[in-house]
Amino acid sequence: MANLIRHDPLDDLFRGFFVRPVEFAQDTEAPSIKLDVKEAAENFTVHAELPGVKKEDIHVHIDGPIVSIAAERKEEKEIKEGEKVLRTERYFGKVSRSFQLGTDIDDARAVAKFNDGVLELTLPKKATTQARRLTIN
Repeated sequence: MANLIRHDPLDDLFRGFFVRPVEFAQDTEAPSIKLDVKEAAENFTVHAELPGVKKEDIHVHIDGPIVSIAAERKEEKEIKEGEKVLRTERYFGKVSRSFQLGTDIDDARAVAKFNDGVLELTLPKKATTQARRLTIN
């Protein structure tokens, strides 16, 4: 008769966890700004995720139909005595993103709000001039 042995994969994980150092893959690529863009008859609404960024470190530039968002997340080092950093995965530095909308934006009426790490832009469309036919004298 064969002997049955119970095998618990978690047992192996925890047995070796404290013996050997844990290695993580290095991700050196800067994160991009995640966007939601919605269009209504009169305007565009943009929601951009910028967690951990202060509103004074966010810059929005509008040039016709092109919108550019730039932000900087500054590192705040606070290491207490006797404390050792084992791993840090949070990104600190500058990120930016530009995108083009279907029509020019009326930058004089554009509004930006920042709350809970989300930048909300309300971008009114510029009034388009109707094409007209010229009469020749």
